[in-house]
Amino acid sequence: MTVPEYDDVYAALWPRLVRTAYAVAGDRGLAEDAVQTAFAKAYRSWRRISRMTAPEAYLRRMVVNEVLNDRRLARHRHELPSAEPPEEATLIPVEPALAHDEMWRAVSTLPPRQRAVLVLRYYEDLSEQQIADALGCRPGTVKSQASAALAALRTRLDLPSRAGGEW
Repeated sequence: MTVPEYDDVYAALWPRLVRTAYAVAGDRGLAEDAVQTAFAKAYRSWRRISRMTAPEAYLRRMVVNEVLNDRRLARHRHELPSAEPPEEATLIPVEPALAHDEMWRAVSTLPPRQRAVLVLRYYEDLSEQQIADALGCRPGTVKSQASAALAALRTRLDLPSRAGGEW
């Protein structure tokens, strides 16, 4: 038995959450796995989740946590390669700038949590509090992670430092 709203939310959010997960993970397969796992977990509790004020934010948090947990646990390394590629799947097109831009390449070298903070801030346009909620930390942690990430990017990209501590 399916909950009708679940199907609608799944269809509406899947592409955006895959793009967000891809930006955090830097790996399309890992991103799709994280989103699929988050939606599978959400399905089991959909009646509760659907009554939340912001189910999209809750799902985003689940996806980001899946990406960060997967990287920490290295579950994706347990898959065995096969001689034959799998049947062709329908893929959601990735924005070309995301995969090829110098900035994204630099962002992909950051530690996963710092990358998540920057993606949620600049790609998803979330506030510090919303990012803290999504990552399960305090806003001060978001600020320090963002500051460290931006300092690392400035160094890697040879950019001048900005005064005032703005991100």
